[in-house]
Amino acid sequence: MSKIKAVIFDMDGVLIDAKEWHYQAMNEALAQFGFTITRADHLSRYDGLPTKKKLELLSQLEGFPRELHDAVSQLKQQLTIELVERECSPKFQHVRALFCLHRGGYTLGVASNSVRATVRRMMSLAGLNTYLHFQLSNEDVVHPKPHPEIYLRAAELARVTPAECVVIEDNHHGIEAARAAGTHVLAVSGTADVTYEHIEAFIASLSIPAHAASPHAA
Repeated sequence: MSKIKAVIFDMDGVLIDAKEWHYQAMNEALAQFGFTITRADHLSRYDGLPTKKKLELLSQLEGFPRELHDAVSQLKQQLTIELVERECSPKFQHVRALFCLHRGGYTLGVASNSVRATVRRMMSLAGLNTYLHFQLSNEDVVHPKPHPEIYLRAAELARVTPAECVVIEDNHHGIEAARAAGTHVLAVSGTADVTYEHIEAFIASLSIPAHAASPHAA
């Protein structure tokens, strides 16, 4: 029998297909000051980082003025919320996945590098609030991903050990954070991979003894 007691979801790219929204909002804000982030750079360097970290990295790599960080952060958040209000809605496979996992007795949570207002609004519009025991944002930790703090905090809120958690992540910063925290990580390529069957199969695989899983076992 599996010892997994909690399932923790990243949000962007896992429960919400919001990567494009964040990319678009950030570039619209940066464009006001003559800067942009290419799509290739976004995917390779910035994806999964909170806005403050993205801006700091942009300052280090491209010389973006640090005195503009606050203004860009505020505009980016405003633009993101506008996109969320237009585009975010319930998706059958995700509502079903969380419903079934909740009914199965798992503690469910979200741990995101987005700001608190965005996390709460997206979860509400996506129809997932009912099934979540907690929602963590980058404002609830000192060190955002790729630091493991947010997943250690998630395990505390779920009242389980990290080894009793499955984390579902889609980018290398989040995967690094979850592994460093000591959780089991189900890496997905996008929101389409997040189904009840996929999650249950992964959990079931963790409960199989190593000798039984080996084709060379006696």
